[in-house]
This record gives sequence, structure tokens and C-alpha cells, in this order.
Amino acid sequence: MEKLWRPATRSLDTHLKSIFLSPPKPSPSAIFAAASSSSTRTLTTFSSLSLFLSPPSNFSPSKTLIPPKPSSSLLLFCWDFRCYSSVSPLDTNKFEWNEPISCSEVGDAVSFDDTDDNGDVDTRPAIPVRAFFFSTSVDLKSLVELNKHNFIPPSSRMTNYVVLKFGNLKPEPNGVGATLSGSDCGYMVVFQYGSIVLFNVRDHEVDGYLKIVERHASGLLPEMRKDEYEVREKPTLSTWMQAGLDRIMLQYLNIDGIRTIGSVLGQSIALDYYVRQVDGMVAEFTDINRAMEKTGTFTMERKKLFQLVGKANSNLADVILKLGLFERSDIAWKDAKYAQIWEYLRDEFELTQRFASLDFKLKFVEHNIRFLQEILQNRKSDFLEWLIIILIGAEILISVYDIAHKSL
Repeated sequence: MEKLWRPATRSLDTHLKSIFLSPPKPSPSAIFAAASSSSTRTLTTFSSLSLFLSPPSNFSPSKTLIPPKPSSSLLLFCWDFRCYSSVSPLDTNKFEWNEPISCSEVGDAVSFDDTDDNGDVDTRPAIPVRAFFFSTSVDLKSLVELNKHNFIPPSSRMTNYVVLKFGNLKPEPNGVGATLSGSDCGYMVVFQYGSIVLFNVRDHEVDGYLKIVERHASGLLPEMRKDEYEVREKPTLSTWMQAGLDRIMLQYLNIDGIRTIGSVLGQSIALDYYVRQVDGMVAEFTDINRAMEKTGTFTMERKKLFQLVGKANSNLADVILKLGLFERSDIAWKDAKYAQIWEYLRDEFELTQRFASLDFKLKFVEHNIRFLQEILQNRKSDFLEWLIIILIGAEILISVYDIAHKSL
């Protein structure tokens, strides 16, 4: 099994976008208390106040800076979450340096990814999402026949996938509705072109779910591809969705959300397989061109060339027709909330850019195929021309022999 590698730039760009799109929030530690001029002044500063202070000349990154009490008053003005401070010059020689302390000494820290845009800590467990691609076709009809009790009827006219439900959802603490997060319920989205997307399935249960589909799959691949994602539920989220680093946070995840997320992940993992196939053809033609550069000729048979032509055409047809890469989800058409998820995930997994790269590589393959076909055609023409010359020469020799024989 090979885990799909995604460019780090994509996750980083998404993370940065999520930071800039989210409104800035003041730190809970932003407290300033100033006593009268005769009393001892106490300063509680922001965690980011160090940005306003110039470090001393003997600054060391492995030390922790503890500033002394300021010698004069410090005015701190906060407006629109932006802080402007007027600080009197401090004696940098009086700064003390201590060794760094471990996280256990300061208590449990709250990660940025565990908080929503309101600063609330997310206590619900994340919903793992795993996408697999190990075959080029799945018989959905026979799969549904043997799993009728798990089959969820479709809510749209899309017929290239089915959704199977295993287990029961977890009731909400307030008694209203149910949640997938933290429950024993799992969902499996199976696509006709071979992708499988699992929601809330534990690691040791994955093989069992894949074997359910394997019985109805054809064109099994020698190497299975895998990708992972994460969904979090947060009912108190102020917006419908919030993006994060390799994750997405929603107010709730229902069956339409599972279909929408599963469709994009299924296309992404399958597209990666076809990109690898085209990369193999590009590498093969690159080797042929290098050999031609050294020897001035090539030895590829016409049958092999036609096989490459068929492989390139079938890959392009599968990506466009079977994957439906440019077909918008019916659920996204009907509801703007799911359209937002669909568009975000397509951008997150760079489906349009990756198809453009695939199309460019296929054009390179097509150019090489056309060039090699012309060479093979010229070879065939040369062979026929020489054959005609030999036949004409043989006919001339026979005629000369016949004339000489009659003259005798």
C-alpha cells in the first residue's frame, strides 16, 4: 500500500488562507493593570509583546526572555484588535535569561487546530476520512444486492457511486439529533471507477471493509493507493465551515456532506493513479528519445506503439467520463452550503491543476506517438519502394535472359 503524497505547499497555502480568512481574536491573556505613580506598577503583557521589543545583543534562541519592571509608565491602546504601545526605553542589560521549560510545566496547551473561530476548544474526536484506490471497476449492482441492509438510497440522480452505512450514530448530549463524531458508526462510499472512501472507520477495521468491495471489483491493481483527511464537527461554529491544515470543520456532518466530501476524495485518489500511468508513458518515450539521440534510430515495434496509443486514449477517456472530473455534484447544485464544501475541497486537492498537468503530459505523449508513427510509415514506404525496385530489376533480368536465349 502506498500513501498518496500531497504537496506541502497545498496544505500550507490552505492553512494560511484559513488564518487570513478568520477574523483576528484578542488573546485571553491581554490584561493591563496600572496602579498609581506612587505604587508599584504591574504589567501583564500580550504573548506577542516581544514583537515590539528589541532583543539584546547577546540574544540566544534557546533562552526565555523575562523583562524587568519598566522604569516608566507604559501606555497600551487596543482598538480593532490592533495594539499600539508607547514604551519608554528599557535598560537591556537588566534582562534576565532562563532556560526553556517543558510543556508539562505550564499545563496542557491548546492547539490552534483544536479551536474554532470563536476560540472555543473542540472536545469532540475528529472523524478520520480514508480514500483508497485498488481497482479500475466495481460492480455496484452486485455490491448493493449483498449489502441491502447497509445501503442508503441516493438523494440525487448520480449513479456512479453508492453509500453503505455500518453501525449506529451517537445521540447528542442534549437529546436532539445524532452525531458521527465519537460513535461506532461508519460510512463507506464506493465509486464505480474503483475508489473507496471510508468515514469514521478505525485502522484495524479498514481491511474488513475493503474485502467487502474486493469481491465485486475487477482490474485489481498490483499496488493500492491511499490518502487521508479529517473532518471535525462543531455545532457552535459561527459559520457553516472552517478550513484547516489537512482538515475541515463543519457545524455537522450528515449524509449529503459525506457524499460531497467522498466524491472529491474519490476523484482525487483515482486521478493520482492515472497521473502515475501517464508519467510511466512519458518516462518510456523519454528513454526512446535518448536512445535515438545516441544511435540515430529506434527499434520499437508497431504493435507496441499502438498499445501506447490505446493506453493514452483510454486514460484520458477514463478521467473525463468515468471520474466525471468536470461534472458538478448534484448536491452542490441544490444547496449552497455543500457547494462551498465541494469548491473548497476541489481547490484543496488541486483537481483542476492536476488535470491540466495530466493533459499537458498526454499532449507530449501524443506528439511523440505521431512522430514515431511517421518514422514507421516512412520505413514501410522505403521497404515497399525497394521491393518494387527489386521486382522491376528481376523482370528486366528475366527479359534479357529470354531475349538472349531466343537469339541463340
